[in-house]
Amino acid sequence: MPKRRAAPDSDEEGGSHPASKRSRTNESDEEEQPRTQRAAAQGKRVANDEAIEIDDEEDDEGGVHPDEDEEKKFEEENEERIRERLMNKSRTQGGIAEMGIIESIEMHQFMCHKYLTFSLGPQINFIIGHNGSGKSAVLSALTVALGGKATTTGRGSGLKSFIREGQTVSEVTVMLKNQGEEAYRPKDYGRSIVITRRFTKDGSSSYKIKSRDGKVVSTKREELQAICDHMNIQVDNPMNILTQDSARQFLSASTPADKYKFFLKGTQLSQLSEEYQTCMENISQTAKVLKRKAEVIPDLEEAVKEARARWDEAQKAVQQKHRADELKKELAWAHVASKEEACSGIPLLGSHADTGPSQELTQQLNDVAQIKHRVEKCEAKVMEAEGKRIICDAEVASLEEEHETLGSVEALQKRREELGVQIKANKSKLSQLKNDDKSIQESKAGVDATIAELEKKIQDEQTRLETRSKEKRDRATAKLEALNTTLAADERKLQELAQERQRLMSEADNAKQEGSRLQHEQSQLRTRVVECEEQIRKCAEMEKSKLAIYGNRMDWVMEQIRKHHWHGKPPVGPFGQYVKVKDPEKWGRLLRVVIGGAMSTFAVTDARDRTALADILRNSGNRSQIIISEEDLFDFSEGEPPPGYLTILRALEVTDEYVLRQLVNNLHIESTLLATNRAEADRMLLSLGGGGVAMAADLYRVVRFPEGGGQSSVINDLRGNDPRHNLFRNSNAEAERRRWQDQRDELNARLIDLGPKIAELQTTYNRSRSAAGDLERQEQSLNRKIRGLKTDINNLQLELNEDLPVNIQALKEALQEQQSEKESIIHQYEQLLKERERVQQDQRPLVEESERLRLQIAEHAGKQDAISARLQTAVTARLQIDNEVKHWNAKADDEREKLAAAEEVAKTLEEEFKAWTAKAEHYCERFPNPRKADVVKRSLDAVQAALVEREKRQGASIEDIADELRKKEFALNTAKLEIRALNSLNRALKKSVKVRLARWHEFRRHIALRCKVYFAYHLSNRGYFGKVLFDHINGKLDLRVQTDDQTATQQDSRDKDPRSLSGGEKSFSTICLLLSLWESIGCPIRCLDEFDVFMDAVNRRISMKMMIDTANASKGKQYVLITPQDMSNIKGGPTVRIHRMSDPERGQGTLAFQ
Repeated sequence: MPKRRAAPDSDEEGGSHPASKRSRTNESDEEEQPRTQRAAAQGKRVANDEAIEIDDEEDDEGGVHPDEDEEKKFEEENEERIRERLMNKSRTQGGIAEMGIIESIEMHQFMCHKYLTFSLGPQINFIIGHNGSGKSAVLSALTVALGGKATTTGRGSGLKSFIREGQTVSEVTVMLKNQGEEAYRPKDYGRSIVITRRFTKDGSSSYKIKSRDGKVVSTKREELQAICDHMNIQVDNPMNILTQDSARQFLSASTPADKYKFFLKGTQLSQLSEEYQTCMENISQTAKVLKRKAEVIPDLEEAVKEARARWDEAQKAVQQKHRADELKKELAWAHVASKEEACSGIPLLGSHADTGPSQELTQQLNDVAQIKHRVEKCEAKVMEAEGKRIICDAEVASLEEEHETLGSVEALQKRREELGVQIKANKSKLSQLKNDDKSIQESKAGVDATIAELEKKIQDEQTRLETRSKEKRDRATAKLEALNTTLAADERKLQELAQERQRLMSEADNAKQEGSRLQHEQSQLRTRVVECEEQIRKCAEMEKSKLAIYGNRMDWVMEQIRKHHWHGKPPVGPFGQYVKVKDPEKWGRLLRVVIGGAMSTFAVTDARDRTALADILRNSGNRSQIIISEEDLFDFSEGEPPPGYLTILRALEVTDEYVLRQLVNNLHIESTLLATNRAEADRMLLSLGGGGVAMAADLYRVVRFPEGGGQSSVINDLRGNDPRHNLFRNSNAEAERRRWQDQRDELNARLIDLGPKIAELQTTYNRSRSAAGDLERQEQSLNRKIRGLKTDINNLQLELNEDLPVNIQALKEALQEQQSEKESIIHQYEQLLKERERVQQDQRPLVEESERLRLQIAEHAGKQDAISARLQTAVTARLQIDNEVKHWNAKADDEREKLAAAEEVAKTLEEEFKAWTAKAEHYCERFPNPRKADVVKRSLDAVQAALVEREKRQGASIEDIADELRKKEFALNTAKLEIRALNSLNRALKKSVKVRLARWHEFRRHIALRCKVYFAYHLSNRGYFGKVLFDHINGKLDLRVQTDDQTATQQDSRDKDPRSLSGGEKSFSTICLLLSLWESIGCPIRCLDEFDVFMDAVNRRISMKMMIDTANASKGKQYVLITPQDMSNIKGGPTVRIHRMSDPERGQGTLAFQ
């Protein structure tokens, strides 16, 4: 069977469509066009009485039936040629397919496999293993991954049955080769196509079709079908993937009719037959419809006959119609003559007569002059207003420049913060210098003491040399021991005092830190209590008035608005009374921050009303925003995202259309998205594309730019005393007041609890600091005592060293060193004083600048408000002047239109006579000496009355009767032509289907003969003889096999029925038949499960060799053969690959292969 033409490549997802399997005629496109188009052009040439014949014969839908003599003749002519081709093919080496074969299979949690993957060879693949090792799961995975039905595998009724026990999801992946000139969309997929199918226990299933590098190209099943059709892969064809049960049933248990159906289905002949049968049924149904339509022709012919009779009767009125036409011509020129007489004394505009224009034309010219004067006046007003607008523009530009020059307060605050950091750093330096000063003073005091001590030692040494005695040494020794004992005791006491003082200082620091934290918390609680009191006050006002939430004395404001006389429509506001949030629990907090400020806004339609409204709001203590906008209910739907996206507008209920447009103009609520969190907001903007803004309920603002990229920023929450807290809530004012009172009581209770704690911590801090101070003083006193003891001990030790004379010169040198040390300390102190003075000089300008910035920041707000107010006033004045310019422009345009109309009337009076004359000349030639118009009119009315009377009798005018006749003749001719054209097309289609049916029988005959020859050839490899018997008329297929023992003995020349064969003979015959049928199909993949389960060693060896030889000789075909038997007698090679499954431990991994 010829390979079907592949579908063309396409760069789009749906560009590749499955190749059409229906038959096509060989007629040209011109013959396939509707014949009615050519027939309509010849409608007037068809005779009304021409007969129409409808082809309603019931032909044999089967077309050509097989004939036994023709079958035998065909076999004699072609059998030898097919056998010769078979022998030549067996001696050649087949090529490797460039596309459509399987490169690898991967299974996750599929049937008994936790994870299994391996690569298949391009030609012959043997999968071997013990029973239960999961060999057949490979074919099931291949069928499922390529879109086959679960029932065709014979292993389950649905996809969920393939999921490994204890798991909820399974996945299979198949990699198909995609190379060569006929590769499928090589630009998108590359050299391989990876198909992954994932399915779960709940019945869901999905596809991912990727390129070799992992890029997902499609997730649609239609794309997979297009790939399989392009590569001619038919996973549901039982001849491509044949299980062991199907093979056994096909050979032994099935009837000849079942075998014949299997043959037709495997070769796809049954599919073509069913489609041709459908075509013939449609053609027959069309013929019946045409026959019913042809029955209407006689009725149409009768209607044409009646219309022609009425037309003949109407011809008698033609003469009267000609008379009426002549009277109309005379009447036209009679009107021209009467106009000429009326205008004979009035000269025409633009003529060179000496007399003046008529009175009507003179009046019209005066009107034109007056209108021109009014136009000039309006243009002067426009020039004056435009001059005022130039002045206002200059003022607005100056104020805007002044506002920009003023700068932002943020820069001043930032500079002040920088100065604060520098001032703090200088204070830290001064503190360090103070500590250094104290240290230097202490060092100087120590050096002074040492100098005094050395001077005393020098004097004592000189005295000792003079008055030394033994008695003095004894007393010095005893005194030295006593001093050492006292020194040790004092040092232990000093250590204990230091430890106790350190503990008390740590206790004091902890109490100070905790106290500071509690004092800060106490301050915050007091602030929140004040805020709660303010909210309670506002709730009390809200109980009195529902408008109190939007500002102070709002009822009074609304009353003043109702009383005041406005230039435009009365102001609308506050906006909040027209706005309601659909889900306040979810979006209330976010919308209070984002749009809450606009809820107290008012809007006016005339700029002149702004000042009066601003005075009313200012007198009531409100600073609400005022918007100036005309009432334009424009369509904003183009700015909205698709319906699946939530925006601020879709989260609101706005009862006033004017307020809704203002919120759209100023806050863009129609395009701003809402999301529960920042990540969701970012995903929504990315899915929309083109950029946008989204607000998240966790107070984030997310922006995506049209050119790519984006940013997110935190939205500051409302402060505790912000009046917007009461907006967009489900509860009423009383409930809100109770809520704020409960919160205030809770905060007061916490404040009461904090008081004793803070007092206790303060007491602890004072007590610990006082005790630590006492211990510090004790330490200082003890240190002085220890230093004195050490000095005494050193002195006594020197006295006791009688054998070592004291070196007075050494003491003097030590004294000199101490004096040098004292000079160094004095120099360091002088440097410290200089450094401190320098830091203090640096600190003074910083403090002064910081104070100046503080004052500037305090003044900045006032200046900015003043400039903004002046700018707003200037903008309002400019808007008023713009309205004035528009007013005078509109008035000038109106006067210009009036001027043009007046000039047009004057021109019309001039041209009216010319126009009447031209119309009469256009209608007919000049009628000589026409009668008076009223005389001609009476004659015309009489003739037309006679015509109307005749039309009443006939029921229609002459034109209507002629039109009716033409329509009925056209309907008759069109119906005849359409029926003939459709009948001719139906005959052509029937002929085409019959031709295709004949070609189908020829294909079937050729495929059957190839099957017979190949079956006999394959049986001969074992020494058997057999044949395949086809009965195409009765739809039966039977096998006859004569084994080698019958051939040797010749005792029984009858052929065996397959059901009487042994197990090995049966399996061998199955292989031969399948190899014969495989030569007739175009699928590049052939799979067979447990083909040798009942074979003996001889049959198995011959079958193996036969299949390997057939596969090697096949071009572009891949074989996957499964067997539980040992394959030690088969050697792996470049064309043969053996995959050995692990023993059934249900823990397989990557397969080892040879």
